[in-house]
Amino acid sequence: MIETVRVMANTYKVAIDRLISHLDDNFIKAVEMMLAAKGQVIVCGMGKSGLFGQKISSTLASTGTPSIFLHPAEAIHGDLGRVRADDVLILISNSGETEELIRLIPAFDRIGIPRIAFTGNTTSTLARHSDVVLDISVDKEACPLNLAPTTSGLTTLVMGDALAIALMDKRGFKVEDFAATHPGGALGKRLLARVSDQMVTQNLPFVGVDDLMPSVILKMTECRLGIALVGTSDDLQGIISDGDLRRALGENVDFANTRAQELMSPSPLTTTPDTRMADAEAKMQEARVQCLVVLDDAQTVRGIVQIFQPAS
Repeated sequence: MIETVRVMANTYKVAIDRLISHLDDNFIKAVEMMLAAKGQVIVCGMGKSGLFGQKISSTLASTGTPSIFLHPAEAIHGDLGRVRADDVLILISNSGETEELIRLIPAFDRIGIPRIAFTGNTTSTLARHSDVVLDISVDKEACPLNLAPTTSGLTTLVMGDALAIALMDKRGFKVEDFAATHPGGALGKRLLARVSDQMVTQNLPFVGVDDLMPSVILKMTECRLGIALVGTSDDLQGIISDGDLRRALGENVDFANTRAQELMSPSPLTTTPDTRMADAEAKMQEARVQCLVVLDDAQTVRGIVQIFQPAS
């Protein structure tokens, strides 16, 4: 069984190497055609090719290239109304002779829409009636019967992802753009959330510069944020973290007679309310800290933000 999987993986590797070796100016032409389109990219395929096409269309749409999937059987019964001359078509057929696609060619000709073919047969009917042909051919399928579209499915998906990535690069697609198309779920929340959305603003652990450490530790324990803010919201003098306490313990500091100003770090790491949480988290991870002090433009303490929120 394991040997079968090894053979399959090697077949996939050979197929991807073959795909790379077949890349030529047609790939560049396809990217330029999609960039120039004033409309959307319409992906069309039947059966398994249609399923692969749905994934390709979804990837394009989520990475800055407007796209929809068109089912060829539905297209011939009215869904052709979705197609406009300023769109671009991606037609997927490994054989290049899929009947449902070939029947649509006269209609596409009447509309005058440019076409990109994904096919394993560059002399096929589909290839001859397309403006750009991208070769997804394989030596053999990973399927033991050499029938199920396994390896050819992989090359189809890789070609689709290659176009999407090239378009992202050409469009200068950034994290902010990705966030705009992914507002839901944990990923969207992480990309879109601002520090002001997640910072703690109530019961902040302020202590005085002359407070003795026993009272400072009590305040840190009470607020459960892992730090104490030394000073006031309008005049922050420094912070004391759990790490500062551990270092002091290792140095046998007499906490009972030590004041906050003697252990505090006078230059705490800070952020602003409008900073993206993803950037704030990156800053915390780089500095290996779990908290940032949130300051507004007037350098007033607005809150504390953590990588890990305190338990409720």
